[in-house]
Amino acid sequence: MSELLLKVVLDACVIFQAPLRDTLLRAAEHRLYEVCWSDMILSEVSRNLVSSGRMSQKQVQRLLEKMRQFFPNATVRGFEDIIPDMTNNEKDRHVLAAAVAGSADTIVTSNLRDFPDRALEPFEIEAKSPDQFLMILFRQNSETMMGIVREQAAELRKPPKTVEEVLDDIALVAPQFAAAVRSGLGERE
Repeated sequence: MSELLLKVVLDACVIFQAPLRDTLLRAAEHRLYEVCWSDMILSEVSRNLVSSGRMSQKQVQRLLEKMRQFFPNATVRGFEDIIPDMTNNEKDRHVLAAAVAGSADTIVTSNLRDFPDRALEPFEIEAKSPDQFLMILFRQNSETMMGIVREQAAELRKPPKTVEEVLDDIALVAPQFAAAVRSGLGERE
């Protein structure tokens, strides 16, 4: 039995943010969607994490190796020749080209203005904010998504964080999702 999963390209801006990245990747690990990225996207993540001082080059390398190890089929290749054909914001054309080549349904990005509908419609691809996408996952799999956040908090050690603290971090980029999880968890107690 083969289930059709939503195929989703994660833009560098959503992989950059640790709490959001963790939630999104855990959801993919639970097979709530199929994750995609390109080496160009991961290179942008690497540059930004190092230049912002959030991680050393060695830490970023370990992170990206783990991501590739957990999701060996996530990397989209062979799209470089169609980048010039994309009509969205020039700096993010590689993201749309990877989505097209990878047959993605959705691009999750914090830069929605860089992916106007007119550029996406010919390829039947949608751009969603992290909050919009996480709310879709929550509506479809609320118990699993609440479990993911609990699991995420339980595994944080440096520094340790409560579920509430993890939700506070996620709320910075996905406030509706954080509120929905809080509400759902509150109903369970």
